[in-house]
Amino acid sequence: MNNTIQEAIKVLRNGGIILYPTDTIWGLGCDATNEEAVLKLLKIKQRSDSKSLIVLLDQDHKINRIAKDIPDAAWDIIDHAQKPTTIVLDGAYNLAPSVIAADGSVGIRICKMEFCQQLISKLNKPLVSTSANYSGCPSPINFSNVDSTIKKQVDFVIDLPKYYQSKGIASSIIKLDKNSNVTIIRP
Repeated sequence: MNNTIQEAIKVLRNGGIILYPTDTIWGLGCDATNEEAVLKLLKIKQRSDSKSLIVLLDQDHKINRIAKDIPDAAWDIIDHAQKPTTIVLDGAYNLAPSVIAADGSVGIRICKMEFCQQLISKLNKPLVSTSANYSGCPSPINFSNVDSTIKKQVDFVIDLPKYYQSKGIASSIIKLDKNSNVTIIRP
């Protein structure tokens, strides 16, 4: 696994796109601070930059590096979530412009999958995570569901043993405003 992580980091630091398993579904990823890489990822997905992207972090204390004025409810949700949960927070910063939504928010998920945690930790930057499909098509729950043309367009494919595979279920998405008002976007 270490060689795979090192190769993926090299690709990500050079503005490349990876295809990888996450704790939810198979994803396309790039350095969330590199605008050129984010635009390349959006082009592969054939997706407008007006649709929001999710950012993965390996530890919750790193949220402060990419979002300001985090409401207390965010920490409670992270601590008590029973399944992968993305929290949409206002005050996004230190990210590529195309990662930040028009309203200044960003979707953040603390990934609990060992491979992703190690990758993000060693990259030391947030990682974009979006489903490895064309915009509007079903999300791939396993590697064989990823369209072959997408596989050919990425710079590196993470091929890990079965026990590192995705769960096949998209994350819940919860939006919090600065006053801890909650909006459920996806249960």
